Amino acid sequence: MTDTLPYAEVIGDPIAHSQSPLIHNFWLEALDIEAEYRKTHVTADGLAAYFLQRRADPDWLGCNVTIPHKVAVLDFVDDPGGVRDRIGAINTIASETGGPLIGTNTDAGGFLQPLLRDKWKGRHAVIIGSGGAARAILFALSSLGVADISIMARDVDRARALLDRAGTTGQVLGMADPLPACDLLVNSTSLGMVGQPALNLDLAPLPASATVYDIVYTPIETGLLAAARARGLKTLDGLEMLIGQAALAFDIFFDAQAPRELDADLRARLIAAQP
Repeated sequence: MTDTLPYAEVIGDPIAHSQSPLIHNFWLEALDIEAEYRKTHVTADGLAAYFLQRRADPDWLGCNVTIPHKVAVLDFVDDPGGVRDRIGAINTIASETGGPLIGTNTDAGGFLQPLLRDKWKGRHAVIIGSGGAARAILFALSSLGVADISIMARDVDRARALLDRAGTTGQVLGMADPLPACDLLVNSTSLGMVGQPALNLDLAPLPASATVYDIVYTPIETGLLAAARARGLKTLDGLEMLIGQAALAFDIFFDAQAPRELDADLRARLIAAQP
């Protein structure tokens, strides 16, 4: 690959752990598309300079956005889809030469894909975390008609603001509070990721029919998922959302549908690439 190829990328701080380049470049190779996908470390203080530089690059197709920039990048993009009001966080930015940067969010759709595939039905969900991913997940669950959604977070004021904005019922809980019974438990934080503190929860209140969904994908088998499996609960790992949201972004960047029939091969490569 050369620097003259059209390219998209993922930005974040940290970014070394990101497996998005493996996913997108796997699909680009499978479809014989002459383009590439990179990862670039960008700090909060460097966002303005990053976008100024990239807007001047005719080969740049856009970027995905990961921790901790999903809210901050709203200030640098146009928002024709009303993502600011509906979700409040952006994870995908598309660029057209000479035109505006368009922000959208593929996290919500990527999160929902395995739940829709499994025909999940539930009335009460608990989301751990109140950051950018939590905003997309809250929006996604609300769109499914889940009205009773609780948030467990360190920042209870921000969690309450998210619930009020979404118009859903549910509790706001601190991280030390007992976990309430629910049909779906989602970890939207980086807790349990390699290099991050563990997420220690007592899952005893969950009914046997509950699903536990951890969006962390490094490692694939987090402590939370291991504890859920030990109880015989249904689990969904972080590769589900990672691949799902990437497929939606791939279409935006490269104007082609990701070859999802190759998911088994892709998952095997992602697991093999785990640190």
